[in-house]
Amino acid sequence: MAVTLAEILPFWQSFLKYHPKYPCGTEFANRYDKNNINMNTEKQNDLNEEQLAAQAEAAAPHKEEVENAAEAATEAEANDTEEKSVEDLLAEVQAENAQLKDKYLRQVAEFDNYRKRTLKEKTELILNGGEKVLSALLPVLDDLDRALENIEKSDDVATLKEGVSLIVDKLMKTLGAQGLTKMETVGKTFDTDFHEAIALIPAQEEAQKNQVIDCVQPGYMLNEKVIRHAKVVVGQ
Repeated sequence: MAVTLAEILPFWQSFLKYHPKYPCGTEFANRYDKNNINMNTEKQNDLNEEQLAAQAEAAAPHKEEVENAAEAATEAEANDTEEKSVEDLLAEVQAENAQLKDKYLRQVAEFDNYRKRTLKEKTELILNGGEKVLSALLPVLDDLDRALENIEKSDDVATLKEGVSLIVDKLMKTLGAQGLTKMETVGKTFDTDFHEAIALIPAQEEAQKNQVIDCVQPGYMLNEKVIRHAKVVVGQ
């Protein structure tokens, strides 16, 4: 049967300890105690490190699970936030779209009403555009009716002539108030913008060449616009 040093040392230590005649026994025993303590301490440290390593190894899966759970929770929260943000953005876009659609429909309706109103006003203007002029001419028409009655009753030519002359003056003033003016043509230089030559005659003087000698039919302008050219005779 084999005996180890660890089994012999305790007996040897006890023997040397209780035999003072061996002075080295005490020193050896003390050294053995210290070495034993150091060995026990190292064993304890090794045991503690092994326990800590085992605990860390046992806790590693739980730590990994906790980290995975935390990551999953964070990812879920991020997804919820992203989904919420997308929903909010979609709601904002839909609201803006509804607002723009309502604005577009209102503008279309307003434009349609404006078009109808403008068309109605234009039609009325075409049909009743001369209302103002005709209303102004009604008094002249009344004077003409009275002049006809006086012609049948009176034989005084001078009086009738004077009455007709007054009516003509009144008519010209009424038309002038509406923007109508009569062209002055005789003695003016011939101008195709205002005159229409119906005849050419030899000029008796050099100064009469290309000049209006006579007016057969007067021309008229309405607010600086020619509405009828004057028919004239031109010298050449």
